[in-house]
Amino acid sequence: MKKIWKLIISILLPFLASVIGGFFTSQSVSTWYITLIKPSFNPPSWVFGPVWTILYLLMGISLYLVWIKRYDKKAFTVFGIQLFLNALWSVLFFGLQNPLFAFIEIIFLWAAILITIIYFYRINKISAYLLIPYILWVSFAAVLNISIVLLN
Repeated sequence: MKKIWKLIISILLPFLASVIGGFFTSQSVSTWYITLIKPSFNPPSWVFGPVWTILYLLMGISLYLVWIKRYDKKAFTVFGIQLFLNALWSVLFFGLQNPLFAFIEIIFLWAAILITIIYFYRINKISAYLLIPYILWVSFAAVLNISIVLLN
């Protein structure tokens, strides 16, 4: 029963970050965001929801695999930092409508994800592998973000 609660909490935490980020995104995505010049490789809007849903689920499973293996304060701290930075990006980009600050912040997010992968790898290799799609998507998002900065 204890493992089930750990799984539920592990999955809910990333989705909590998505709710926070989604609040700020929803307020600008159909107004301010559509006025921006975007690069030709910008995915259609409908892609972001399913991609982020999968990534948040993978983050949760990854956290769960680490948690059931062992309690590691440093690993949980870096996971929490990257999750905070994940939500903060939406606040900066969509909430404050500041792609430049969001780009600067996404560099820190990328580094925090990498550090999380390293810490998780030491505890459970599969948990680290589950975060690879996340860092790849954030890498793409960073390129998209800087492209928007440069085009606008």
